[in-house]
Amino acid sequence: MIEAKDSAEEIKELREKIKVYEKLIEDLSAPIIPSILPETILVPLTGALSVERFMHIQDKIVQRIASNAVHTVIIDFTEIGTLEVEEKMGYEPLSEKIHELVSVLKLMGTETLFVGFSPVFAQHLILSNVSDFNKIQAFTTFRMGLQYIMKQTGMEIVEKK
Repeated sequence: MIEAKDSAEEIKELREKIKVYEKLIEDLSAPIIPSILPETILVPLTGALSVERFMHIQDKIVQRIASNAVHTVIIDFTEIGTLEVEEKMGYEPLSEKIHELVSVLKLMGTETLFVGFSPVFAQHLILSNVSDFNKIQAFTTFRMGLQYIMKQTGMEIVEKK
């Protein structure tokens, strides 16, 4: 009887550890990095995208904006390839989620920039015919996105002498 009780406690402890590890993985799957520019955050995406994961990322961004003064969100798709989208999500649902994210953030007074779409990735998104991508701000690289924000806000980098 004592062995069964010990086993039940071990199972309970293992389940609690699994929950802690799942939470850690969830947090790491959507990193939010403060940018060098004030009121700007970077969200670099990596790995396979699913509807659930994209919703988690959106929730984290919205929570961060609600608790901090964030004017601009840069979402970086550089590390997302076509295979990562095709296997788990598909381009139509991704297009819908991108449109939804931009709309939510716009209602919160936050501008959304996208960087890192490869030519093939961009073509697949456009061919999905879901969203009007002419209304989003997109740049080839993170650097180009930062340069755009700096120009919009009147900031410049000055070399120290």
